[in-house]
Amino acid sequence: MGKAVRWILWIFVPAAIGAELLHASASWIFLLSCVALLPLAGAIGHATEELSHRMGPAAGGLFNASFGNAAELIIAGMALSRGLTVVVKASLTGSILGNLLLVTGAAMMAGGWRKKSVRFSAGAAEAHVSQLTLAVSALLVPAFFAISAERGHHPELIGRVSLGVAAVLILTYGAGLLFAFRTHKHLFTAEGSAEPDRTSHWSAKKAVGVLLLSSSATAVVAEGLVGAVEQVGRQWGMTEVFLGVVLLAMVGNAAEHSTAVMLARKGKMDVALNVTMQSSLQIALFVAPVLVFLSYALGHPLDLVFTPLEIVALMVAVALVVVTTLNGETNWFEGFQLLAVYAILAIAFYFLPEESIRAISETPVP
Repeated sequence: MGKAVRWILWIFVPAAIGAELLHASASWIFLLSCVALLPLAGAIGHATEELSHRMGPAAGGLFNASFGNAAELIIAGMALSRGLTVVVKASLTGSILGNLLLVTGAAMMAGGWRKKSVRFSAGAAEAHVSQLTLAVSALLVPAFFAISAERGHHPELIGRVSLGVAAVLILTYGAGLLFAFRTHKHLFTAEGSAEPDRTSHWSAKKAVGVLLLSSSATAVVAEGLVGAVEQVGRQWGMTEVFLGVVLLAMVGNAAEHSTAVMLARKGKMDVALNVTMQSSLQIALFVAPVLVFLSYALGHPLDLVFTPLEIVALMVAVALVVVTTLNGETNWFEGFQLLAVYAILAIAFYFLPEESIRAISETPVP
């Protein structure tokens, strides 16, 4: 059944491209593109894994960590090219929230439903959450600086601070990879014992071909998707922030979502948590800073000033993950609580007033 569903989903790829070429309604383009991105994101993830298996543990882990969110980066890049900076920042927030609350919660429920508790590596979790805490703390700085800069009538300085913070985050991400794959890889050995078979079933040529073709198709589909976002938001009564935080974030990270839950069901909670936390770290410490620098090349400067609700949501998500993972043990009820908090935040984002969003987005960034 799983294979049949995957093959059916591929039908939506030409359907989404055709709808865009035929200038169909924005709603149809948006819906078809969302579904079409699911198999494309999965194919990119599969090809990346196949290539990483051929590189050895250290180089393979580095490659997988660097390109694991390629679909998310492509979608955000297309949105940036159209000047949809609000949507881009919202999708970054949504990706982190989705991984930490929605996917981690679902994985905990799937892994602990028929068990009193599920154990995993507390050392690996501690290493991950410390980086997540740093990332969220870094996002607080531009937000509070923006208040001071606007009061001092120098809003142009916000862009410079965002660039500096982005550079530090990228350096931190690189140091984290060095920590995980070189100097302190023994902390993550518990995950290795639970990993699935790493034997590659694809040739290198096939993996590279699938990666290139899937990435190209993702770019085409994403262009239609982001082109319909604004009109769909008006028609459906949804703000750009809600569309980015909930819908686009889910679509861009669909592959990681399904993988983590399936691994947890098989009793591989270490690997499931590694998937969710590494994906969150990559978004916060790598994808977001890269997009800041890329935005200047595209002519639509992006800052790291998020709405107050986005900052609070990220702080709450990281705090809950810290509480539920540092003891190296979890259960299904903790997973349910994470899902409940995600639902509460989604409701709040749905009713977030448009005026508060525009007040943030209209700050000039040189």
